[in-house]
Amino acid sequence: MGRVYMAALNPSPHSHPRSEVRTGQVLQTVITIAIFLATLSIAFSPSMFSNANFNAALAQILTPQPAAIAAVPTSEQLIRIGIVSGHWGHDSGAVCDNGTTEQQVNLVIATLVAQKLTSYGYQVDLLQEFDPRLTGYKAAVLLSIHNDSCQYINDQATGFKVASALASRDPNSTDRLVACIRDRYGRITGLPFHDSITLDMTQYHAFNEIDPATTAAIIEAGFLYKDYDILTGHPDVIANGIVAGIQCFVNNENIAPEPTLTP
Repeated sequence: MGRVYMAALNPSPHSHPRSEVRTGQVLQTVITIAIFLATLSIAFSPSMFSNANFNAALAQILTPQPAAIAAVPTSEQLIRIGIVSGHWGHDSGAVCDNGTTEQQVNLVIATLVAQKLTSYGYQVDLLQEFDPRLTGYKAAVLLSIHNDSCQYINDQATGFKVASALASRDPNSTDRLVACIRDRYGRITGLPFHDSITLDMTQYHAFNEIDPATTAAIIEAGFLYKDYDILTGHPDVIANGIVAGIQCFVNNENIAPEPTLTP
């Protein structure tokens, strides 16, 4: 190796140009192989040297990787949204005959909502029912997600409910949040609005715990008896409806006026 290197540096007057090229090619090949082997020794741990792991890791190294794309800050990244998963960390909520609990259904939906909002660039907190962070919580929106009874009530016990606190420092803001969720959620899920709003909703405990400037509401996404199929089989649709309602409020989007009934 030393002689080849020295010959390359000090070619004799009788050396042939082709041999110089061939020597350079050999040297380049040796250096390339040495770099490649060094890369492999760094990339792989001894436990990875089974055929399957080695081939997979080798393929990953040899596959061109896309260039990293820098995140572009948006105004939405400054907006914080709190999502309470009803009964999570406290109790089961409603329990269905097949063992499904409201807490489980709520958590699936709330997690999807949080993931979707995060993907849009919002700062999202996924909160338990009595999360200590609720004390003085400051955000653009706080929404608590629940579901209604697993038991048969009547054929009209289907659809969703949404409400805000009875006493709000900014009723115009909370009314708009409720209107946005009612409009977008109903359109996307196809579920009807059920007007049986209860005191458990309008006097929901978190309304009295959060910062008064935080606009808050609670949604009963459906009845776990009549609406079980969509709530458990298509939670992504439910989550899309909730996300669209929150975005309607945050982005100050238009809301179609409610149809009026003529006498």
